[in-house]
Amino acid sequence: MQEIVLDLEFVLTHYNYWMFVVLMMTGLYITVSRGNLVKKIVGLNIFQTAVFLFYISTGKVIGGTAPILVDDPDAIYSNPLPHVLILTAIVVGIATTALALALVVRIRETYGTVEEDEIIAAEHLLDTEASAPAMKGQH
Repeated sequence: MQEIVLDLEFVLTHYNYWMFVVLMMTGLYITVSRGNLVKKIVGLNIFQTAVFLFYISTGKVIGGTAPILVDDPDAIYSNPLPHVLILTAIVVGIATTALALALVVRIRETYGTVEEDEIIAAEHLLDTEASAPAMKGQH
């Protein structure tokens, strides 16, 4: 049987990837386990932040500099593309969150709650009431 050795230096030098995993799993858990729509939006935002952290982490090159032309032919450059994409993703994330919260406000106005179970029960009740007059007409 092979023994698994956890290298502390490896863990400490890659803390951003460990935080990515923790944030992603936290966001996923909150999104899946909670019935409150606002809490689901918060979970999605945490998940989204984890993805941002991952992309930014992959764009950094150890020992790399900004991609500006220098006289050194052996210069190592960091990739700026992930950082630029994340700026766009942050703006899209803010807009998506605003839209989701606006929808939650409308759902609250319509159903009087933001709890998923209560909304489904109210919708089922409305469907039952809507089909009841049709059933009476058939008899």
